[in-house]
Amino acid sequence: MKKLWDDCDEDGRKMLKKMGLTLVLLILANFLTGVAAVMLYGMAYLIIGFDVLKEAVEGLKGGKVFNENTLMAIATIGAFSIKQYSEAVFVMFFYKIGELFEDIAVKNSRSSITALLDIRPDHAWLKLGNAVKETSPEKIKVGDVIVVKPGEKVPLDGIVTDGSAYLDTAALTGETKPSFVKEGDKVLSGTICKNSTLEVRVEKEYGESTVAKILEMVENASEKKAPTENFITQFSKIYTPLVVFGSILLATIPPLFFGGDFTNWLYRALVFLVISCPCALVISIPLSFFGGIGAASRAGVLVKGSNYLEALTHVKTFVFDKTGTLTKGKFAVTKVLPNEGVSETELVFLAACCEQFSPHPIARSIVDYYDGELKKGDVSDSRELVGLGVSANHDGKTIYCGNAKLMRKVLPETKLPESEIGTQVYVAYDGKYVGSLEVADVIKEDSKEAVSDLRTASVQKIVMLTGDARKVGEGVARELGLDDVKTELLPQDKLEEVEKLKSKLDDQDKLAFVGDGLNDTPVLAQSDVGIAMGALGSDAAVEAADVVLMSDEPSAIVRVMKIAVGTRKIVWENISFALGVKTIFLVLGALGIAGMWQAVFADVGVTVLAVLNSLRILYGQKDSSREISDKVKAHA
Repeated sequence: MKKLWDDCDEDGRKMLKKMGLTLVLLILANFLTGVAAVMLYGMAYLIIGFDVLKEAVEGLKGGKVFNENTLMAIATIGAFSIKQYSEAVFVMFFYKIGELFEDIAVKNSRSSITALLDIRPDHAWLKLGNAVKETSPEKIKVGDVIVVKPGEKVPLDGIVTDGSAYLDTAALTGETKPSFVKEGDKVLSGTICKNSTLEVRVEKEYGESTVAKILEMVENASEKKAPTENFITQFSKIYTPLVVFGSILLATIPPLFFGGDFTNWLYRALVFLVISCPCALVISIPLSFFGGIGAASRAGVLVKGSNYLEALTHVKTFVFDKTGTLTKGKFAVTKVLPNEGVSETELVFLAACCEQFSPHPIARSIVDYYDGELKKGDVSDSRELVGLGVSANHDGKTIYCGNAKLMRKVLPETKLPESEIGTQVYVAYDGKYVGSLEVADVIKEDSKEAVSDLRTASVQKIVMLTGDARKVGEGVARELGLDDVKTELLPQDKLEEVEKLKSKLDDQDKLAFVGDGLNDTPVLAQSDVGIAMGALGSDAAVEAADVVLMSDEPSAIVRVMKIAVGTRKIVWENISFALGVKTIFLVLGALGIAGMWQAVFADVGVTVLAVLNSLRILYGQKDSSREISDKVKAHA
């Protein structure tokens, strides 16, 4: 009972008190007769059912004649009119129990989504000289420097200019492991500074910041309904008037034309009304989708509407961008190939020495790969050779680092190895070829696993579209086991390829595109389901997408697809169960076999069971999502 009390909000606790008082009055009325008993039953009915009666009257005034409140009011007042006092009160009592369970369920399922609202920053500390001033985040401008203290939320996106700290990114990515940031690193609003003070130069105003965009997506998610939800809404508009008129006919036609007790047929009609209430469908179906969106957000995936959650269950073709989506989007040394008589350590040292003053991303990746300290005195006369590479002097001898053109110019007779999926950086020293380093855009740790898991999730075709060179694109596709790859594509070319793939699908099948860059925006918008890498992706890509992966892990796609399939399964379980039980009890009620107590089960009982079933998607995915996340961390 304490757990029930704790799960309720203020209105729920008031309702529990009303329920307790209603039960006391019912017990007392059971020991009385005559007018005294009727008065106690009436008091109990008004205490527990006043809200329903009030909403029924307001619905009638507003033109909403056929709703569950109207049905319950007619049925219970009718029960009072034929002196079924206790049944009238208990029907209303159990109806309110159903509403209470619904409110608790909605509160619990909403918690995973509304927890994101806690990332909204309350204030920002604006640095003014040597002082700081508490300011509203909306008033901070691009270029301002803000101070983030331990335990506070980062209020705006920016670059760390001073300090280092661990950030809690769980609210954005679902990742429980803190992320370490230092001077020069990017920080996102909504993360929490854990252990020390940071100074951050603001890069985006509040309205364009990560936290503002996430909150906007969350608040708008419930507006985009799935086809199943829309079907149930339309179904209820037709179904409810039909059963009301059916109950009127049941109460009047048999006694008028076939004889019999009018009170008996009126009782059957009232039972028919209670049974027919569509609460189970109207409540549990949206709640199931809401729970699915909540489960996805708990797994670090933002779904912008239940229509996209349902669409994911029909995706048969997945199209991926390469850079920043299946790969990390930054260069790293993947292979070291020393020539005979040269050690790997010596080769890497010579290459790093030569490249240490070059700003080129490939040069920086080689310097980062060297596990040692480089000194400016190690080399002299460092020069950029435009279109070829870099040269420098070390110990009076020349080092050359660059492409095949450079090596053919310096050492024309040397046979050079070719790269499979990356760029080959060749190194010569003292007039001799000493080896090469393969530098490539590194494939994400979980990309291969994600592709494999998608195949087991009924996805029929997985394609990659990239602007990279054919050799690089084909190498990545081969390593990941993709069905097809198109390379050297411009943004408009990607759009044409997606249109071709969509034209080959059946009407009910869908295509999903996964990308992260600005050039992916048209394709994301054109796809049936656009999926953006949210943490590192461009603002335009996140804006155009229907689903945003906050962790930038391809494996998160598999997670959200499992959630989507689980949600659809529960939705149809609830539809089948509710309609099946109600059909049986409607027939039994019309025949006079089922009474008011059976009607209560057919309405309130089915609603409670459907609501509890809807919550399985929220809590059933918690452990499985964590297991998948743990696997990804283990690979990392």
